[in-house]
Amino acid sequence: MRIRSCPNSEISVLVILLLLCSTFLCIVPGTLSSVLVTLESIQIFSKHEPIIGEPSVYFRCQGENKTMLPDVKKTNFLYTFRGAESWQPLTKLPGNKCKRCGLYEEDHLTPDDVFDEWELCPDDFTAPSGKYIRFKDNEFNATLLCPQCPTSDSARSSRSKDGSDGKGMNVLLVILISVLVSGVALIGAVAGYRYWQKKKRDQDQARFLKLFEEGDDVEDELD
Repeated sequence: MRIRSCPNSEISVLVILLLLCSTFLCIVPGTLSSVLVTLESIQIFSKHEPIIGEPSVYFRCQGENKTMLPDVKKTNFLYTFRGAESWQPLTKLPGNKCKRCGLYEEDHLTPDDVFDEWELCPDDFTAPSGKYIRFKDNEFNATLLCPQCPTSDSARSSRSKDGSDGKGMNVLLVILISVLVSGVALIGAVAGYRYWQKKKRDQDQARFLKLFEEGDDVEDELD
């Protein structure tokens, strides 16, 4: 059986696409992974349901499930955590995007009470340990951890230089995706053209064989 080798043009296109994919993964790793946010400590100063003995406190980001804090039951008591509790992490931050998050207290009769709501961003966490302290008067004081988040100094200084929140990176993403799509379309066009050529050759060969057979039949009739 004869094995047809891949044309040099197709090999070149495949190599270019592999190089582009590897460059994409190296330049924008944050877009393909998420960073974990855990709770290191929290202290609530008041509870919103005076009738109920112990509050039911939870953390939640918009569009996500509640993360109950089962140990947080007393006011003016500092709770500390190791980050390995069964309910950890609090949330995941994708790339450089922010999330609308908050701390709440469950209420069985009326809508849940709000300690505070805010935009949680990766560059809120400061070096070197990746800590972020959220404090609100007469409500709570919490320390969040995200060691893999970019530090606030480097991230905010880069933002102040370009004057936008990652617009330059978005343009680069659009360019890379456009090149990848164009490369895939080119491979498809080459494959389609070669398939059409092969089909045309098969049709021509079949037509030639048919003519040859008809010629043999004419010779037999003359004989």
